[in-house]
Amino acid sequence: MSDAALAGRRGFAALVAALVTGWALIGGLVLVAVIAMNVVSVIGGLVWKPFAGDFEMTQVGVAVAVFAFLPWCQLTRANVSADIFTMRASPRWVARLGLVASAVALVFAALLLWRMSQGMADQRAYGSTTTILQFPVWIAFVPVLVSLALLALASLVTLFEDARAARRGADG
Repeated sequence: MSDAALAGRRGFAALVAALVTGWALIGGLVLVAVIAMNVVSVIGGLVWKPFAGDFEMTQVGVAVAVFAFLPWCQLTRANVSADIFTMRASPRWVARLGLVASAVALVFAALLLWRMSQGMADQRAYGSTTTILQFPVWIAFVPVLVSLALLALASLVTLFEDARAARRGADG
């Protein structure tokens, strides 16, 4: 388990950290599988015949992997930030800005979870499939929704941590 994700967390926060870390590792395995499939497809194209639908599965696999990494990035505070705006700010202001960022991440995760669940329902109702493999598109939404639920939980954990830090007047 990642030390960055655990970082002294206990109880609910430690449970979320364990789930988020495991999910990110699964996302990494999906990405490795996509790479392996592309290698096999390229070699197959040179030797005999490429893997049919590799482009479709690459799209699905990369999307699933990227979404799987989002909760871990939130929990470990590995998202992109503009430190130039905070390098002269007091620890209290940095903590307040972190609190706002965590609140925005929580709202963003909840909004995406809601809308993506509606998108999945539509894709399923319409019977949308990929062109070559006829892979049902709605299935790709399932791990994305899990990722967004974990992102919401990770944002909730960081929100509480940032609120504590803002009350204390220090970053952390």
